[in-house]
Amino acid sequence: MANQMTMSRLNLLQETRFEKLPVTIFADEASAAVSVAKEIADLIRKNDDLGKPTILGLATGSSPIKVYQELIRQHQQENLSFENVICFNLDEYYPMKSNATQSYVEFMNKNLFDHINIGRANIHIPDGMLPEKDVVAFCLAYEQKISSYGGLDLQLLGIGRTGHIGFNEPGSAPNSGTRLVTLDDLTRRDASRDFGGKENVPTKAITMGVGTIFKAKKIILLAWHKKKAGIIKKAVEGEISSNLPATYLQVAENVEFILDNDAASELTRFDTPWLVRDCTWDIGLIKKAVIWLAKKTGKPILKLTEDDYNNNGMAQLATEKGPVYNLNIEIFNNLQHTITGWPGGKPNSSDLQRPERREPSLKRSIVFSPHPDDDVISMGGTFMRLADQGHEVHVAYQTSGNTAVWDDDALRFLEFSIDFNKSQQIDVTKLKHTYQEISAFLKIKQPNQTDIRELLSIKGLIRKGEAIAGARFTGIPDPRIHFMDLPFYDRFKFNSFSDFEDDILKTMDLLRAVKPHQVFTAGDFEDPHGTHKICFNIIINALQRLKLTDDWVKDCWVWLYRGAWHEFETHEIEMAVPLSPAEVKRKRLAIFKHQSQKDTPVFPGDDAREFWVRAEERTAETANSYNQLGLAEYAAIEAFKRYHF
Repeated sequence: MANQMTMSRLNLLQETRFEKLPVTIFADEASAAVSVAKEIADLIRKNDDLGKPTILGLATGSSPIKVYQELIRQHQQENLSFENVICFNLDEYYPMKSNATQSYVEFMNKNLFDHINIGRANIHIPDGMLPEKDVVAFCLAYEQKISSYGGLDLQLLGIGRTGHIGFNEPGSAPNSGTRLVTLDDLTRRDASRDFGGKENVPTKAITMGVGTIFKAKKIILLAWHKKKAGIIKKAVEGEISSNLPATYLQVAENVEFILDNDAASELTRFDTPWLVRDCTWDIGLIKKAVIWLAKKTGKPILKLTEDDYNNNGMAQLATEKGPVYNLNIEIFNNLQHTITGWPGGKPNSSDLQRPERREPSLKRSIVFSPHPDDDVISMGGTFMRLADQGHEVHVAYQTSGNTAVWDDDALRFLEFSIDFNKSQQIDVTKLKHTYQEISAFLKIKQPNQTDIRELLSIKGLIRKGEAIAGARFTGIPDPRIHFMDLPFYDRFKFNSFSDFEDDILKTMDLLRAVKPHQVFTAGDFEDPHGTHKICFNIIINALQRLKLTDDWVKDCWVWLYRGAWHEFETHEIEMAVPLSPAEVKRKRLAIFKHQSQKDTPVFPGDDAREFWVRAEERTAETANSYNQLGLAEYAAIEAFKRYHF
């Protein structure tokens, strides 16, 4: 038994040898949050028994919310008391009114303090409304207050995409204290949705320093979801650098990174496991490894040699599954078979070498588009190919997209409507009244404030008209263009809670009406709105329910597309639809129908390129990746991955 335990430890050390600090990984955010909340609750109860206060350093942002929810549950259901808890928050925007929607005072009250029995005198949050001349003295007093309690017992952290902890941006010193800092441009871009645009995000903040954080007796950094995977890899496995302040935690005495599977996915032991351990090789892992090796060596797959395998950590694969030439041929053929010009299946051909079934030769296909332009941006070429090849193609726009139209564009359309009706000698009294109401609202509208319903209606109609134009351009007749207006989208503007039941039922109705053989849906969850993931979950829930009652569902395949925000990795692609230069141009013209999203969209994310440019460059990059691996050269490739629900 002792030998087994020793071997297990050695295996773990080998597997985590690239990791420079302790990492604990959970299946999902919810289970991780419960574990962290239990550690905090146990600490509070232990200190209560000892008759001493618990000093907590708390973070804001999305990462700790479920931890706070679990602490609230324990308070309400398990008598966890916060009477002897003293809290110090990491940071606050500057300047920032404490009652502003975006303030961290409001965040903490809403997500924790209003629901527990903590004394208000025990809550400490940097003051975002201090005169600047008083900030230095305030920061010194904040440090002294923490020290007067003997330092923080436990500090919760999140991590930003710049690698910041608190608001300690790149360039922060490891011994820095609480201070006023200037925010990185990427940090402000990430916050822009909360403020209704980057121009409304404060340029500064008051933050605890790295040195202050280091004094905590225990530090827990939380990170969830795929979008944090890249920065987590750098923080855990990279060199210590002031350019990425989270790397300083590698030398902290008592630190732990708590991650879900997605946030941990780019760590070496998960991303390239053959570098740290012996693997159980299935076709998926072999494909990933061989493509990785080809890209690392800069060689086409069929030119990889046994030395390439042995010199790059893949000797086990070569030994167990070789000879390597056979491996190369197998993966080359696998990739070759993903390429098809027949996304609905090719009639009178073998199914063995194509990603889609040949029967029925003419399929019913439905393209779900979370926003009114995701269809043509992400799979416009495939959309047109399906229509050209005679399939019964439907498109379903799941939301109105009415938040993503500029206010002045909405006014311009309303002015046009007034002028047009005047020219037709139609009474415009009601339109003028609506115009006055909207104009008055826009004069007092605050950043990130929800529009009044009349304005939302106009913006929704603008995007609906553009979507119809784009769908018609691809060859879809009007009866097959569906506007779902899923209720969650507008409900979220006024109420953050939703069980999505009415959205699921509405989706089930449409699916039953169409009975598709193919469902195309967005699998691009980097969407900064979160709408793509919600829409995907609604579709899958609908299909899972229908599967229990409707026979047609067993013949329905679900294909995921990406492209608006990022693309599939080459090894993930199961269907690659090549586009000719003429088809690329035709797709571009379809995207141009969405004029409100042209040039500068309201919510561009952190990619400065226009959507049509993103779409063309991403599909060209996918085509180039195939070409570099030794496959045929195309102008562009749209990529898909099958989802088994």
